[in-house]
Amino acid sequence: MLRRSFCTLAAAPLASAAAPAKPKIALIITEYRKNSHADVIAGRLLGGYEYYGKRIEPRLHAVSMFTDQVPANDMSRDMAARHNVKIYDDVRSALTLGGSTLAVDGVVLIGEHGNYPDNEKGQKLYPRHRLFSDIVRVYEASGRAVPTFCDKHLSTDWDKAKWMYDASRRLKFPFLAGSSVPIAWRKPELEFPNGVRIRNAVATAYGGKEAYGFHALESLQVMLERRQGGESGVARVQCLDGPAVWNWADAHPWSLKLMNAANARSERITPGNVRDNVKSPSVFLLTYRDGLEAAVFLLNGHIEGFHFAADVIGQPEPESTLMWLQPGRYYAHFSTLTHYIEELILQRKEPYPVERTLLTTGILAAAMDSAYQQGKPLDTPHLAIRYRAPKQSLYNRGPVPALEQA
Repeated sequence: MLRRSFCTLAAAPLASAAAPAKPKIALIITEYRKNSHADVIAGRLLGGYEYYGKRIEPRLHAVSMFTDQVPANDMSRDMAARHNVKIYDDVRSALTLGGSTLAVDGVVLIGEHGNYPDNEKGQKLYPRHRLFSDIVRVYEASGRAVPTFCDKHLSTDWDKAKWMYDASRRLKFPFLAGSSVPIAWRKPELEFPNGVRIRNAVATAYGGKEAYGFHALESLQVMLERRQGGESGVARVQCLDGPAVWNWADAHPWSLKLMNAANARSERITPGNVRDNVKSPSVFLLTYRDGLEAAVFLLNGHIEGFHFAADVIGQPEPESTLMWLQPGRYYAHFSTLTHYIEELILQRKEPYPVERTLLTTGILAAAMDSAYQQGKPLDTPHLAIRYRAPKQSLYNRGPVPALEQA
């Protein structure tokens, strides 16, 4: 808070300045139920949260909401009534507040969860691109655009994801995307200096190939983007499943060394040999345009969590860390994400590069294509995405709030 000094006569009254109005935001949501992403993100934007040991009241004013689906256990109607937020029947009306032109200062798109089909590749077809397209149409018709956030990866389809990114650049609005994982706590704390020299890297994770594979790729990318020369993109992607994973790993001993170093950071690991514990392993193999090779192992049955390890040139042992997520409600890692959503809209500036999400979206789409083609390696010239990492990683270094009492 800024302190002001006043030179006044003793009897002179002090004028009270009105507090500046909070920026108005629209919430565009696929499904709002307990423990959904809408609950843990929009719920914080509506009701506040704890961050770095302090209670943070909402810094934005949510004025409108659209939900694509309303399940039996929906929370949106109750939360909207509680916080005086009007629910609209379509995206356009939520952004114009029922008028003819854009009437909000920011948009938060939470396109995760809901009853949507899978395609033949096993990708959940969330309508992020459709909802984002509706948002962009309002911007175009209004002749102006506002800071916009999109939860998780941009789309299952590369062309649609690239269109979303290109639209943000064409219309010149700050755009942020991705999940809470890259900015969650790290155990131990690990931040590479910009310019670090890395020979190889591995991320290990669990969960579904697409939904959690994206988080694993984020864990990898947020560390690798700080390497010497900055990010220049990925030249080739391959996904292997089953016994082919171990055959490849045995032929590349660096990957086993780094996999073990990453797994050693896990707080939820099953005793025993990883090959015995994991019945259906998968690995994403990445060849970056600068020659760096990396691997992302999905090891269901052996670990839970998102872990990273790298062979740093000049250091005898791997550097490794756990991207730590609070394993229960309060789910405090979403407070960090909410903080940066607020910063995006308040500052009208991207706090970290949306190109990270564009690249991880493209890598994931290529990995799913490779898996669908029985492990065929795919050249990815379209992923020649260049960007620079922020000066600081921005991950949470504050105290962890207590779990919510049942």
